[in-house]
Amino acid sequence: MTLVYLEKFFRSIVPPVVSMIVVPFCSLVLAVCAAHFVLGPIGWKIGSAISSVVYSGITGDFRVVFGAIFGFVYAPLVITGLHHMTNAIDLQLIADYQGTMLWPMIALSNIAQGSAVLGMIYLQRKSAAAQEINVPAWVSCYLGVTEPAIFGVNLPRLFPLICGMTGSACAAIVCVSTSTTANAIGVGGVPGILSMQPQYFGSFALAMLVAIVVPFILTTLVGKKKGIDKEAEAAQAKADEEAAAEMANAEAEAKLESEHEFKAYLDGEVIALKDVGDGVFSAGMVGEGLAIRPANETVCAPVSGKITMLMDESKHAVGMTLSNGAEILIHVGIDTVSMGGEGFEYLVKTGDVVKAGTPLLKFSKAAIKKAGHPDTAIFVITNPNGVSFKFNTGMQGKTNETIIASY
Repeated sequence: MTLVYLEKFFRSIVPPVVSMIVVPFCSLVLAVCAAHFVLGPIGWKIGSAISSVVYSGITGDFRVVFGAIFGFVYAPLVITGLHHMTNAIDLQLIADYQGTMLWPMIALSNIAQGSAVLGMIYLQRKSAAAQEINVPAWVSCYLGVTEPAIFGVNLPRLFPLICGMTGSACAAIVCVSTSTTANAIGVGGVPGILSMQPQYFGSFALAMLVAIVVPFILTTLVGKKKGIDKEAEAAQAKADEEAAAEMANAEAEAKLESEHEFKAYLDGEVIALKDVGDGVFSAGMVGEGLAIRPANETVCAPVSGKITMLMDESKHAVGMTLSNGAEILIHVGIDTVSMGGEGFEYLVKTGDVVKAGTPLLKFSKAAIKKAGHPDTAIFVITNPNGVSFKFNTGMQGKTNETIIASY
């Protein structure tokens, strides 16, 4: 209220232009004076009271309990962001008692969470993907920055976080039991030893050893019980299998792309389409190709490809699509569709990917002859897909050996 009355007073006696400068300046001076002489002492008293309480807890009869609790809960404070308030307490302790016993426990908590990550590094040593997260988080933690370790590794699994908290509590007990004191704050993690008063280098090193060993052992034991090590191995094995499958597919695709020859799909005489004696096929209405007068009864794939067409009722023909998009048809006999599948048996199903030489269908020469049809097996390119083919005829073919066509 005083500031309001003073502002009204100045506005009433000072010209408007000057009041734009004078009034804010006077208000600022009054506010600073009030903060310095009123709020400052109050804040100092409150800070000293908190410092006194903390110091009593660290040095009192129950300091082991206090240290254990603080060491255990500090990591969750980091999760909530409330850990920043400890900096003010540390500074107050340094001002009041020429050192702080709180900062050593904070540095040890950093190390303990990092050691839990170290346990995860050991458990997941066979997982390259996990190590990409674990190793940087561990290094960061040992240098005093715990957020990557807590949020990236320990909190998602939870048990490493608790193991780290337990190790931190054990290290804090050692710390307060030996009255380990720091001269300043700011340097955390393993380098935190540089902040310690020289006479406490040894005790801090001992506490640091506890903060390294306990979380690592606990994390490793619990992780093995949960099967984390097996999980890592399984993940790596799966990744290896996927990589191998991708490599195999790539090799298979490369092989398909390099396949430019068609092998005989039957044993027998290879003849030109015009010699088949069928108006439709001989005239090339279905596509370019050739035929084989069969000496055996099993049709094999002339090239690698995918089975894309089967005649479920008559079973006398097979359609394939090649890696280059071309489509072929193998048709056994002339007018054999009328046989209704008698004497024919498929050895593949639609969607199968086959290699050259894979058996596709079986047929009976006797059944075809009994039905009064020629048994000549015709091979045509129903869709060349822009590819030019060359056919070889006038010779005896051997299944999966004799080259009957190429592109």
